[in-house]
Amino acid sequence: MSHIVLVCPYSLSVFGGVQEQALAMSRVLVARGHDVELVAPGLPGGPVPDTPARVHRLGRTFAVPANGSRAPITVSWRAARRLQDIVAAAPGPVVHLHEPFAPVLGWSTLLHHRAPAVGTLHRAGAGPATRWTTPVLRRLARGLDVVAAVSPAAADTMGRAAGLHPEVLFNGFETSRYRREDRLAPGIATILLLGRLEERKGARVALEAVARHNARAERPWRVVVLGDGPLGPRLRARFGDDPAVEFLGAVDEGTKLAWLRRASVLVAPALGRESFGLVLLEAMAAELPVVASDIPGYREAAGGHATLARPGDAADVERAIAMALAVPPSQVTAAREHAEEWSMDRLVGRYEDLYDRARGRFAGRR
Repeated sequence: MSHIVLVCPYSLSVFGGVQEQALAMSRVLVARGHDVELVAPGLPGGPVPDTPARVHRLGRTFAVPANGSRAPITVSWRAARRLQDIVAAAPGPVVHLHEPFAPVLGWSTLLHHRAPAVGTLHRAGAGPATRWTTPVLRRLARGLDVVAAVSPAAADTMGRAAGLHPEVLFNGFETSRYRREDRLAPGIATILLLGRLEERKGARVALEAVARHNARAERPWRVVVLGDGPLGPRLRARFGDDPAVEFLGAVDEGTKLAWLRRASVLVAPALGRESFGLVLLEAMAAELPVVASDIPGYREAAGGHATLARPGDAADVERAIAMALAVPPSQVTAAREHAEEWSMDRLVGRYEDLYDRARGRFAGRR
């Protein structure tokens, strides 16, 4: 049994792909016999994360612009030092930092480098901030013994900036959780949108596609929106009076899993800057047909098992939804089998190898 300190730089109280990876990984690591502590920004109290790991919330959070989104991070150096204390108190730990260069929770641990450290790069899409901070990234990178990335795009973006050569793995998820609910066939074709409501996620395009269809079709579509974000008020103002549109806001994991089993099609209409389309695979695991923007991260995840549409093109998204509603059961089954390749149990097995490698490299540096 190993002692693993998992570090997520983003608040676990906010939905996000990195947070989902950290939580799922913590559950599987515990199930495989490891002693796991999960550290993330936040103040004590609030919803209890769905994990048997010991959870530490360190530092007040602030939403800062990042990669076309708003990241719920802490800028508290006191929190960064407290993480270092947690690592120092653990018996022979490996520190696993998701997004190790995101401010500032893991920075002190990287700078002091007193335990074997593994980093996972999630972000794709370089911007001015990445170029301006290259010297800082390369200094922090010295504190990593082993580096992985969730996709080639993520490896290229941050790996190149930090002077690293990450091993490309994948985003994993607990595939069986997505079929625990009974499959319910809705009486009306139900389109599911899942994720933060921000411009780059493209929810507006999907809502326009549904409105186009319903304006002239005899059989209207319904759309259910799970998630919230800075674009939420504008979308509600524009589409909230439409009886075919239902905004449910940010929901818990159980509600999300239930809707993945009762919708007709998932639409992932992001405009770009997605390193990997985990939400596509989640829908496939739930036996839900998928429409996705034709962008690199989504194409890689879909592997030919989603109906692709031009990003930002409501007419093409409408066409793709109509096609996805007509896919035969054999294609749904093939997509589910494709999603199984991203099993979190399989991914954790790969990380256990990286933890052993990190121990060896750390020992060699002493």
